[in-house]
Amino acid sequence: MPYFLLMKLYLYSNIILWRGARSRVAGPRYAGVASLFMFTVYILKSLKNGKYYIGQTEDVVDRIKRHNSGRSKATKNFTPWEVVYSEEYLTRSLAFRREQEIKSYKSGIKFKKLLGLWIDN
Repeated sequence: MPYFLLMKLYLYSNIILWRGARSRVAGPRYAGVASLFMFTVYILKSLKNGKYYIGQTEDVVDRIKRHNSGRSKATKNFTPWEVVYSEEYLTRSLAFRREQEIKSYKSGIKFKKLLGLWIDN
């Protein structure tokens, strides 16, 4: 099988998503090695002033380090940050849609319920 033909399984139930990874050594062509991708939607809370930040990334640990080191333009003035909520998705598009959904009800009742801050009476 030629190197540019890759097996892609996009199943959204109990099966893990496998995709061909780009090889950094090989340049623009695919290496033909399958790897696992997970995308995380996260909510950060500033310990400085209590503001929230919503984002999505493939490498959540590295992304949080970038937020706390001041290398992220949107969050550098409010460091330090802590993760208060996260969800994982199989594809970037699903994570992006969920990020946009959470941003649409930011600071409302749905947002507070998501974080466990809203108590129904």
